[in-house]
Amino acid sequence: MATPAATKRLTKEYAAISRSPPPYIVAHPSERNILEWHYILTGPPETPYEGGQYWGTLMFPPDYPFAPPAIRMHTPSGRFQPSTRLCLSISDFHPKSFNPAWEVSTILTGLLSFMTSEEMTTGSVRASEHERKLFAQRTRWWNSTGGGSKQTTAHNSNTRGIGAIKAGDGGAKFRAEWPEIDEENTKWMKEKRINPQTGLPTPTQSQQQHCLPEVAGLGRRPGGSATGVGAVVQGGQVAREAGQGWLGRNKWRILFGTLFSYILVARMLGDGAVPSAG
Repeated sequence: MATPAATKRLTKEYAAISRSPPPYIVAHPSERNILEWHYILTGPPETPYEGGQYWGTLMFPPDYPFAPPAIRMHTPSGRFQPSTRLCLSISDFHPKSFNPAWEVSTILTGLLSFMTSEEMTTGSVRASEHERKLFAQRTRWWNSTGGGSKQTTAHNSNTRGIGAIKAGDGGAKFRAEWPEIDEENTKWMKEKRINPQTGLPTPTQSQQQHCLPEVAGLGRRPGGSATGVGAVVQGGQVAREAGQGWLGRNKWRILFGTLFSYILVARMLGDGAVPSAG
């Protein structure tokens, strides 16, 4: 339970950040617990995160501002492990370095700055720029669907703890905290024809009709058992054979048969030759 001082301080900060939010940042406390804050960082232009919607939580201690919050980012980003406590100078990993003058806006601005850098710490991961751009394209879908699943099982022990979000909750927690943004995301997914289960665009009927048989062969699963890379390799073999005639598939047999016949005829002619005089 928050102390009266913490409640007063966080109430004041909520008013300030609502009135004048920092660039690319929005945040609010939970209606049930003023110590639990939810934020969304919008990926800044000219970064691999451009346009991404990154949702996370700040869990403040009861004696804030004399101790820092636990910081998590739930949305997969290619920068942080989802829903894992981050080790930053502004987080609960370093309580002695925290300055009571720092506010929520200061903490989130520092988090955004760290995110767009390449510095590594506990809870951060390495990924290519291309991978991070792909993550950015799927952030709205992930937030509003919980990753396309309605299961409630956590992925690993890193997601445990107060403020952690279980991936696969069907977007329930995000929807409860950000109903207006969730509605916008749902509308965006419909406009972009995003499959709610996969996060990928649904191909139109014309795109499906233009899929050639040879290309369709790449997606087949010969024998019903091949998956992944094996299915692609075997499917490619099916496609290649579909484009070859009998001559193409049996060229090696024809070649060896011709060579054997030539050797046999040569030996017969050699055996029937008249021997020369000595």
